[in-house]
Amino acid sequence: MNKKTDFLVIGSGIAGLSYALKVADAGKVSIVTKSELEETNTKYAQGGIAAVMREPDSFEKHINDTISCGDGFCTRKIVEMVIKEAPARIKELMEWGVEFARAPDGRFNLTKEGGHTGNRVLHHKDNTGEEIQRALMQKARNHQNIEILEHHFAIDLITQHHLGKKVKRSDKDIECYGAYVLDLKSSVVFPFLSKTTLIATGGIGNLYHTTTNPVIATGDGIAMVYRAKGKINDMEFVQFHPTSLCNQGERPSFLITEALRGFGAVLKTNDGKEFMYRYDQRGSLAPRDITARAIDQEMKTRGDDHVLLDATHLDPVKLKENFPNIYRKCKSIGIDITKDMIPVIPAAHYICGGINVDKNGKSSINRLYSIGEASYTGLHGANRMASNSLMEAVVFAHRSAKENKQLYNKFLLNENIPPWDLEGTNHPEEMVLITQNYKEMQQIMSNYVGIVRSDLRLKRALKRLKIIYQETEELYKKSTLSVKLCELRNMVNVSYLIIKMAQKLRESRGLHYMLDYPGKKTGMEF
Repeated sequence: MNKKTDFLVIGSGIAGLSYALKVADAGKVSIVTKSELEETNTKYAQGGIAAVMREPDSFEKHINDTISCGDGFCTRKIVEMVIKEAPARIKELMEWGVEFARAPDGRFNLTKEGGHTGNRVLHHKDNTGEEIQRALMQKARNHQNIEILEHHFAIDLITQHHLGKKVKRSDKDIECYGAYVLDLKSSVVFPFLSKTTLIATGGIGNLYHTTTNPVIATGDGIAMVYRAKGKINDMEFVQFHPTSLCNQGERPSFLITEALRGFGAVLKTNDGKEFMYRYDQRGSLAPRDITARAIDQEMKTRGDDHVLLDATHLDPVKLKENFPNIYRKCKSIGIDITKDMIPVIPAAHYICGGINVDKNGKSSINRLYSIGEASYTGLHGANRMASNSLMEAVVFAHRSAKENKQLYNKFLLNENIPPWDLEGTNHPEEMVLITQNYKEMQQIMSNYVGIVRSDLRLKRALKRLKIIYQETEELYKKSTLSVKLCELRNMVNVSYLIIKMAQKLRESRGLHYMLDYPGKKTGMEF
């Protein structure tokens, strides 16, 4: 049985929901999400959303900060476009019911984070993402043209490949007709046909042992587009958030927002000494790539398993008022942040590369768009500046929706798509075959493809990953589908892309730091 829609949206965070709300007045929208609607990377975003809202800030300052953080890999025209369009999208979020913190005089209470030269981050206490997710979900659930399919897993995109045509990555005429989707409650796989398809599946954090991402962040969208012969860019730039709570055994790691450092908290070694000024003149507010490497270096040099974040010198009333969730979380494990320093460690947080798209979110495959963390737009370059990601998502959601509403009536549903082939498959006899490869893949990525890399580490990682890839593909071909198996397959695909692109970039730039090539290449234009 085939399902049909006008706009298929895979993913339910700020990118997918914003887009869905904007195209819903033009036709039927179907949102596919593998968990509950609210379980997204957006929900876990604490810090805020960056935008120029008043003087003395300016577009030029925000543009220069972003490009500086991106370490020469940003696409300037995209940076300018996103930053200049952001204020209008912020206004729209508020019209949809999102509330941002305000000062007593009624103006926005703007904060400062790493890499920003001014206060331009709008926030809602320390749970901005959760507030945005709440408002967008409420509006989407009440829209008569939006269909929400929770506990549905998109397995593969449907292209001419499924009609018997050989497809190459260099082809200009690849078309996406929808996706094969697994209903997790009935275990039925069906073709979901659509005039246009949007990938908004978020990040890849669970490739690593320590991550701030929820367990759903397994790179599904990027892997699907790669298998469909779409173009993927700059996967070597994996951002590690410098400060996640060091709490043994907790997964995902609890994020200690960068806004706390913007508020005045300072990074220190376990003997109580500040160290960041040895690495960067901006101290604890240096960009994330520099801060994460500095913490990693201090931990390795000293043999410690964490560093400390000190907020004890700050006003305790304002501290609890502005960071209530962090205060409650730390208090629950015996840490009073008004009196005790917080143990923190870097954790995999964000992927700056992804599905290559144009200024309207269109991928290299016709009728297929991607926005949010799964996409590569050119905004972040080699290192994302704090709180630029939510801004990017809403700007590209608007542009993608505008283009899709103009084009979708020109596309016809392809009714000739074959059903999913279940022949020769059965339930895997031992789940340990999946879980063991899952753990090994995370060990490989964490130990060899983390904050600091080398030619030898990457070579070893690729050699070991090839074995896991072969075992996983063999298991996939003969097994009935499960979330864990599909996620493992996707994560192996994405890990391969990260390693191969890291090997190709023989220099250190932004988030990609190579022991063999500690400097940047010269005489190159980006």
